[in-house]
Amino acid sequence: MNEIPAPRPWYTRIGPGLITACVVVGPGSIMTSSTVGANNAYSLLWIVVASVAFMMVYMTMGARLGVVAKESPGDLIRKRTGKWLAVLVGGCVFFISAAFQSGNNIGVAAAFEAFIDSKQIVTGLVIIFNVIAISFLFAFKDMYKMLERLMMTFVGLMLVSFAVNLVRLKPDLNAMMWGFVPNLDQIDTSKAENMLPLLGLMGTTFVISAAFYQAYLVHQKGWGLEQLKSGLVDARVGSVIMALITIMLMSTAAAGLYTGEVVRLNNPVDVAKSLEETFGASGKIVFCLGLFSAAYSSFIVNSMIGGFTLSDGLGLGSKPTDLWPRLMTTLALLTGMAVGVATLAFDFDRTPTIIAAQAVTVVGAPLVAGVLLWLTSRKDIMGEHVNSTFTNAFAGLGLVLLIAMAGKTAFYDLPAKYQKWQEDSKKTATVHVFDSDQLFSNHFENLLRDRSC
Repeated sequence: MNEIPAPRPWYTRIGPGLITACVVVGPGSIMTSSTVGANNAYSLLWIVVASVAFMMVYMTMGARLGVVAKESPGDLIRKRTGKWLAVLVGGCVFFISAAFQSGNNIGVAAAFEAFIDSKQIVTGLVIIFNVIAISFLFAFKDMYKMLERLMMTFVGLMLVSFAVNLVRLKPDLNAMMWGFVPNLDQIDTSKAENMLPLLGLMGTTFVISAAFYQAYLVHQKGWGLEQLKSGLVDARVGSVIMALITIMLMSTAAAGLYTGEVVRLNNPVDVAKSLEETFGASGKIVFCLGLFSAAYSSFIVNSMIGGFTLSDGLGLGSKPTDLWPRLMTTLALLTGMAVGVATLAFDFDRTPTIIAAQAVTVVGAPLVAGVLLWLTSRKDIMGEHVNSTFTNAFAGLGLVLLIAMAGKTAFYDLPAKYQKWQEDSKKTATVHVFDSDQLFSNHFENLLRDRSC
C-alpha cells in the first residue's frame, strides 16, 4: 500500500517572488522611501500599495509565462518578431542593471562607512564582496537553490532590522492608517515637480525588469503547470514583502525625522545617524544591518537580471548551468564594481553613467513591460492561461504609468541632472581643493533615482 507523501513545508513552495523582492528593495529604494517619509510623514503610504499592486500584476504575468511556456522569453520573442527585439530587450535590461550596479556597490560601502573611517578599507571590502558574488556564480552546481536560501536570509534580516527600529520609535498608528487612504489634495498637481515624490516612490517599487525576470526564476525553480498556483501565490507573497519593507522604511522616517520642514538626506546612513541619536549605537547598527542586507541582495540579483536577460536575448542560453549567463552576470558585476571603486577610491563622478542608464530606462522600461504584456496575451503561447480582460486592463494602466515615469525621467530628471553635472564640472575645473567626506556624501544623492528603472 502506497503511503501518502507528507505535505511539503510552506517555505519550499516560495522562492522566485522572494528573490524579486530582494532586488527591488535596494539602496535607492531605502533612500527614496526614507526621503518621502521624512518630508511627507505617513500621507503617501497609499502610493506604496498602488505601485505594489501594479508590480504584483506584472510579477504574476512573469510567473505564468515562466510556468506555462516551455521556452525562454528570449526564444519566444525571437520566433515571433525576429532577433532584433530579443537583442534590444536584453541589451536595455543589461545596460540598466550594469549602470545601476554601481549604486549597489556604494550602498554596501555605506553600511561599512558608518563604522569605518578608512576609505581604503571600505573600498577593499567592496572588492571582496564582489569577488564573493562572482565566486557564487561558479561555485555551486545548483545555483538557484543557494540563491533562494541566501535571499531568504537577507529578507529575514531586513524585516527584523527595520521592524525593530520602527517599533522602538512608536509611530502614530492612527496617522499610518489614514496614510493608506488616497488623498491627492495633499499633492499640488499643478506643478510637475510636486509630482516627483509620487512618481519617484512608484519608480523604486514598480521595477519592471525584476518582474520580467520572474519568468526566468520560475524556470530555474523547476516549476511546471502543476505548480502554477504556487507560482502565483509566490509572486503575491513577494509583492507583499516589498510593500511591508517599504512601508516600514517610510514610517520609520516619518516617526523619526518628520518635522514639517524640508529634510535633506544625502545618503542612507543619515537615517542611521538619526536613529543613533534616539536609541544610541544599537539603532544605527540595526539599521545598517538592514541596509547591508538590502544592498547586497540587490547587488547579486540585479546583476543576474542583466546577465541572464542579455544572454537569452543573444541566444546564448538562459539556464544557470549555461556558461554565458554567468559570464554576462560577471560582466555586470565587474562594471558596477569598477565604477563603484573609482567613486569610492578616486572620487570619480559617476553622474554620466547614471545619466546614460536613465536615458536607456526611458525606452527600456516601457519596452520590457509592453513585451511581457504582449507575450502573456498571446493564446499560442499561454493557451488557457492567457491574460484575462481585467489583467490586460490593469497591466495596460501600469504601462501608462511606466510611460509617465519615463517622461518624468526624460523631461525632468535627465535635464536637471545634466545641468547640475555641467555646473559641478565647471566648479571642478577651477577649484582643486575638496572636502573628500562631503564629496563622498554628494554621490549618494544619485541613489534617490537609482531604482527608477
